[in-house]
Amino acid sequence: MVKAHIVLTKPGIILGNVVTTAGGFALASKGHLDWGLFFITLIGLCFVIASACVFNNYIDRHVDAKMARTKNRGLVTGSISPKSAIIFGTILGLIGAWILAFYTNPLTLSIALVGFFMYVVPYSFGKYLTSYGTLIGSIAGAAPPLVGYCAVTNSFDLGAFLFFLIVVLWQMPHFYAIAIYRYHEYAKAGVPVLPVKKGMHTTKVHMVLYTIAFIIAALLLTILGFTGYVYFGVTLLLGLIWLVLCIQGFKAASDARWARKVFLFSLVVITGLCLMMAVDVV
Repeated sequence: MVKAHIVLTKPGIILGNVVTTAGGFALASKGHLDWGLFFITLIGLCFVIASACVFNNYIDRHVDAKMARTKNRGLVTGSISPKSAIIFGTILGLIGAWILAFYTNPLTLSIALVGFFMYVVPYSFGKYLTSYGTLIGSIAGAAPPLVGYCAVTNSFDLGAFLFFLIVVLWQMPHFYAIAIYRYHEYAKAGVPVLPVKKGMHTTKVHMVLYTIAFIIAALLLTILGFTGYVYFGVTLLLGLIWLVLCIQGFKAASDARWARKVFLFSLVVITGLCLMMAVDVV
């Protein structure tokens, strides 16, 4: 029962958001990290994200039953009741909001709550209605790095905007890659992700364009004086490798295998970028 409840919080999503939150915190700290603030911000945010994921699972429970990777979740099998999930998600959210309210600042709390709302309402419902659900989800997914940044600065400045834009742009090819290698599951469940709605070629074109935009946005951090040239070089190299991988998709023998590679390397890209923010910030 405990394990089933933990699965509802989507630990993988929480871990991914920890990485980008740490990047935002490091970028804003400019080499002078307040470790106490860092860890308490992470704890509070993780509770809020876990809460959002539980509510997302509640909304998705009927569609989850149609997909191989989600059909064994507690809300699908019946090991967790819908009422229990709602109570669990509410408690997690209240704990997280209280921690952020007490230990950070109102702006940080507000951003976390907006991200929560975007994920639970527009994204959770919108992804069944439009292929733009991916973009809505990327906006929600870019809230955690803003939480990390604003926990330090208590302001939404150019650095915050750039990192928000970077994470939004990074998520688009990242999620499109997932949609391609899980194409048949999404098609069976009737989820109108871009590959299902517009086809593989259109999706691959979008991936290339978003990757180029991501590289440009990421390099702007150095051009505008937020990071150093080591960050610039590493980010450019990772971005170009990712771009080449995306371009290779037009001649891929297996779309699923190719998309899996693009997805896995996207994790290397965002991890490397956030690490460089910690070691080469100006």
